[in-house]
Amino acid sequence: MAGYASHALWMAALAAAWCGAQEPPGGAYTISDNVNLVVLDVGVRNSSGGFVSGLQKDNFRVFEDHSARQITQFASQDIPVTIGLVVDNSGSMLRKRAEVVTAGLAFAKQSNPRDDFFIVNFNNSVVRGLPAHMLFTDNLQDLRRALNYRTPMGQTALYDAIAYSLQHLEYSRQERRALIVVSDGGDNVSKTRLPELMRLIQASRATVYTVGLFDAQARDLNPRVLRRFAAASGGEYFEPTLDSVVPVFDKISRDIRNRYTLAFIPGAQDKRTVRDVKVIAEQNGRKLSVRARTTFTIAPLSELLARQ
Repeated sequence: MAGYASHALWMAALAAAWCGAQEPPGGAYTISDNVNLVVLDVGVRNSSGGFVSGLQKDNFRVFEDHSARQITQFASQDIPVTIGLVVDNSGSMLRKRAEVVTAGLAFAKQSNPRDDFFIVNFNNSVVRGLPAHMLFTDNLQDLRRALNYRTPMGQTALYDAIAYSLQHLEYSRQERRALIVVSDGGDNVSKTRLPELMRLIQASRATVYTVGLFDAQARDLNPRVLRRFAAASGGEYFEPTLDSVVPVFDKISRDIRNRYTLAFIPGAQDKRTVRDVKVIAEQNGRKLSVRARTTFTIAPLSELLARQ
């Protein structure tokens, strides 16, 4: 469910962050749906666009369908994140792939040492870049091999790739999760339809960052859909030139590292599957700029995936 996590998993993650504990070795990866909490990944900026640090729970208010909800859990530490790099490998990316690989590896180098990564490459089909036995990694050589996946060619299954990646994130042991999607926004072969994918984004607790790389001659450019993915999840959309891809990945890294995590118990379930959510942050009587998801759904992600 969108942003849902069990109380026990939440407290274990925060205990590790607060006490410097390590993940238990040999822990199994499993998928589970939990309905106790709605977990929100929240970015806060000041009027100059700088990150605002040091806020406490009392600086935030959360509203579900315009009704105030009590914030039951709060964290501002740089806790580990599971990050999926979802990279267009179609023919339109042929001249851009080297910069994307460089940016992805630079991003991984400056991440939290306990972050988990996976790579998804897509063109006519969707291929996870890591070996079959390896769900996630923090090893740069593994990531380099996964990013250097064949010569870009073929068409674009963007929606299928994001749907697959959201499902894969459910194997994560981390409460915080993010996708970085690099594409021109075009899709011409996916089985997943756009409305279905938007529901999956609402049901997932992942923050989606999108990076639009465009050729003026391409016919399938769709920056609007990349903006929608980012906005729906509380992420951010970027449209860099080819020589500024690495700085954009650096901005995404700093945004991920400077976010707050809030959780609340949703209202009683009813027939409304999709709920609106709004986060307000204030400091010294002044409202701050907040980036967080604006909707969530009470339908489990696994249930939506099973319907496809």
